[in-house]
Amino acid sequence: MRETNYGYHKSLPGVSYDQAVQRTTEALKTEGFGVLTTIDVKDAFKKKLDVDFKRYVILGACNPQLAHKALSADDAIGLLLPCNVVVAETDSGAEVAIQRPAAMFSFVNLPGLRPVADEAEQRLHRVLDRI
Repeated sequence: MRETNYGYHKSLPGVSYDQAVQRTTEALKTEGFGVLTTIDVKDAFKKKLDVDFKRYVILGACNPQLAHKALSADDAIGLLLPCNVVVAETDSGAEVAIQRPAAMFSFVNLPGLRPVADEAEQRLHRVLDRI
């Protein structure tokens, strides 16, 4: 697993893109996340720009309990929701990347949000462990 300031990335060599999307969606459900939005970047680029791009999807994942806690602390926090999860096709298989909620909330100085961000991050990290 590779880590950046804003996310965790896991390569899945030998796993097809479709399998990676399915595994990721199932692992998200196990941790209480539903997928609210699905953005097919390859399709969007082709339709809007007439350019080819690799298979790449952005899943907008939301855990209702955590979202409720965060929005109850500050209703403007919706600007940082949902948690984005990316599944991309690679030469060797697929890669899954998950945003770091703690990084997203790091510039919001509300003590009540830190535990929510930490819990979301722990759950999303377990998602990567499962796929």
